[in-house]
Formats: sequence, structure tokens, C-alpha cells
Amino acid sequence: LHRGQEAIVEISFESAPKSSALQWLSPEQTSGKKHPFLFSQCQATHCRAILPCQDTPAVKLTYYAEISVPKELVALMSANRDGEMPDPEDSSRKIYRFSQNVPIPCYLIALVVGALESRKIGPRTLVWAEKELVDKSAYEFAETEAMLKTAEDLAGPYIWGQYDLLVLPPSFPYGGMENPCLTFVTPTLLAGDRSLSNVIAHEISHSWTGNLVTNKTWEHFWLNEGHTVYLERRIGGRLFGEQFRHFKALGGWRELQNTINTFGDKNPLTNLIPNLNEVDPDVAYSSVPYEKGFALLFYLEQLLGGPDVFIGFLKAYIQQFAYKSIVTEDWKKCLYSYFKDKVGYDETLANACVALSQRWIKAKESDLGSFSSADLKEMSSHQLIEFLALLLLEAPLPVSHVQRMQQVYDFNAIHNSEIRFRWLRLCIKSRWEEAIPLALKMATDQGRMKFTRPLFRDLYSFDKCRDLAVKTFLEHRASMHPVTSMLVGKDLKQDQ
Repeated sequence: LHRGQEAIVEISFESAPKSSALQWLSPEQTSGKKHPFLFSQCQATHCRAILPCQDTPAVKLTYYAEISVPKELVALMSANRDGEMPDPEDSSRKIYRFSQNVPIPCYLIALVVGALESRKIGPRTLVWAEKELVDKSAYEFAETEAMLKTAEDLAGPYIWGQYDLLVLPPSFPYGGMENPCLTFVTPTLLAGDRSLSNVIAHEISHSWTGNLVTNKTWEHFWLNEGHTVYLERRIGGRLFGEQFRHFKALGGWRELQNTINTFGDKNPLTNLIPNLNEVDPDVAYSSVPYEKGFALLFYLEQLLGGPDVFIGFLKAYIQQFAYKSIVTEDWKKCLYSYFKDKVGYDETLANACVALSQRWIKAKESDLGSFSSADLKEMSSHQLIEFLALLLLEAPLPVSHVQRMQQVYDFNAIHNSEIRFRWLRLCIKSRWEEAIPLALKMATDQGRMKFTRPLFRDLYSFDKCRDLAVKTFLEHRASMHPVTSMLVGKDLKQDQ
């Protein structure tokens, strides 16, 4: 071929039932129990397990797809929907068409097939789920358009056309995945009171930082996640007040401390830019790029003139690198050039959490009567999460304390996944045997790794239930997402 000539290459390929990018669910594993379900998760390096590609975020591509599925099912992709028609080769099937005209890295290619229904929740947003969850999901994510508008105000126009949400079955291994035009989310966000909607603000923010400006290699993942957490919290600040943004920032700092304690502070994976030579990005994945990245940006914001000044830099950064893949050095040059001429948190909401957690830590047996349900009267679910997170950073409480906490606060009755997760960890760390079945249930009812891995690790460290934890994992392993199964297997020393 001469320069400038084009060729079309046609490749036939198939994936395998055990592809690390795909989870095939049997009808029993869905809410409707009637039809099978398929979803993909390509980030970080699994797109190669679906289709032949240059599986690196350094390369961006547009795509057009036609997907043939049984006609009672719906196919969706990380692209704008482009119509549907009967399959000319098989009358029992239907073809769905998709086009993604903005160049994306291939880790953002995504596909789902299932018995899905949708509800319109905004001018450019449908929420998709199995019919059992679709109305609950439409209620939970009703703030989406307000968040999108706020994000556009902060970061520039939304260029992707549609912004749909898809609620997946419980085994989906992450909180959310920012697939363009179709954010994937875990059903553990369905708290009933919209209190976990920060995950939606996070995935919306990725439309600029991550999907439009992308890390060139996974070592520079903080460019995607640190900026996205920063934008997510700016959206929260606009919608719920600046106090709330500072509160969430403090919670994130504690989350970071927690991760560093788990990894060990000398562990190279706690670096903002880790060396991933011969390291699987799934194994390196943690809150570090999110929260250490955010902390750096928040510090720079304070240093360089406050939120209004810093958002100007963020807009300029997005404009300069839109449609490109970059490394930290590119970001740094942009920062230095923008600020070439050229500082604390509001702790009101956090102080209540600190005060209550300190009361519990210092309480002797004779003080347990001083606690009552009134302690929580003024506290939001965000503050309950923070209160439990603070206790988890300390030495385990005596069993008598967690039993009393259950008596007065009835945490077992709370179904908000973030609260429940920390409460059950607290119980297991205190060696309260009554919590074992509840913790095992949460670890297996859903597959979000943020919840499943620490719960299994804690149960494994509790000698009374180590064998039961391993047995339960082995019983559920076959229905787990392949990445979750691999990582929990490592945690429980059950590597296959």
C-alpha cells in the first residue's frame, strides 16, 4: 500500500466462556430469573479477551457495531444507540446498532445483553435495569441531569450526546464504570434515599477526565481518577454545599490512610505513579490513585488561589488534552505554564463523627449505658459512614461494645451498602460471632470488590470462621466475576 491508501481488514474471532472480560449469568443469577445476562468489564486490560485490539489506553478509536441477540433481550453498548431491526438471518433474533464517533481507548468498549427496561430520567438520560429494579433505580438517580449540568459548568460542554445509566446484577465488581454514553453501576448504590449518588457524580466526571483526557499507561491512572474525584467533589459542593465537599475530602483522606495501612507504607503500590512493570493493573488497583491524586489537587487548589481559580486550570487542562492520551509530565507542564506568575478544611460535619467515635473508643463497660439512639439523631448517612470508618482505623472494640451499639443504633437494620459494609467489618474485627452469617451474606450477595474483598479478608483473619469463609467462597466462586474470583482467591490463599 502507498501512504494515504486505506485498507479494510476483516477478522473472524470468538471469545471464550471463561473470558476475563465477560460475565455470563444464568437466569437464576438475575432478578427476573427467566433469561440469561451478559456484561463486559474491559478496564484495565481485558478488552483483548473479547476482540483483537491494541489493548492500551495510548491508542484511541471510534467504533460502529451491530449486535444480534434473541429478540426478547436488549443489547446496549458504550455508544449512541443507532436503531434496531429484525435479524434477516434468524427471525427469533434482533439486531441492535451502535456508533461511537468520539475516539476512545478500547478499555471503554462495553456490551451488555439482558432482559432490560428503561425509564427516562432526564432530557439525555435513560436508566436501564431489569424490570424488578428499574423504578427504584429511576428514583435513586433522579439527580443525574442536575449533576450533568453542574459538571458542564465546571468542565466544559458534554460532548458524548446521550448519558444513560445501567444498573447491573449484584456480581458487577466495581461501584461504577464510566463506559461512554452508558455508565455501568452496581445495585449496591440503591440506598433508597439517593445518599450514594456521589458515584454517579464520579462517573459523570469521567466524561471529561478519563474518557476525553486519558492516561497513556496505567502507571498514570491517577490522572484519570484523581481529577475525577476532584470534579465529583466539586459537583457535590455545588449541589450540597462547600461544607459537604470538605467533609467528603476528609473521608477520602481516611480512606487513603486505610489503604496505606493495608498495603504497608513502604509498598511501591502506594506511590502516586507506581511502577507496573510485570504487575497486573487489577492487582495494583486501590484507592491510592483516587485519594492521593485528589489530595494533591486539593492541596494545589488551596495553594494556588482557591476553588474558583483552580477550576480555570482544570478547564484549560481538559481543553489542551481533549481526545489525547497523556502522562503526568504533560499535566505538570500544563500546570506550571497556567500558574507561571505565581490555604484548610471546614470540619464542622466531621467533628460530630470524631466526637462520637472517641466516646465509643474511650468507653468502659460501666459507660455503655450512656449511649442511646439519640446519638445519631442529627447525623446523616454520610456521617454514619464516617463514624464507622473512624472506628475501623482504631484497635478493635470489645464485643460488649459492638453488641451495645447494635442494641441502641440497630445497624443490622440499615441496608445502605456503605454503612452496612463498615458495620459488619467492625463486628468481625471485634470477633462478634453473630455477625459472621451477615458478613458472609453481604460478601456473596453482591460482587463489588470494594465490599467483597475486605469482608472475606476479615472473615479469613478471624480463626473461628476461617474455614467457613473459604468454604463459602468455594461454593460461590463459579458465579463470581472472574476478576473478583481471582483476587478473593489470592486473599484466601485459594489460588487455582
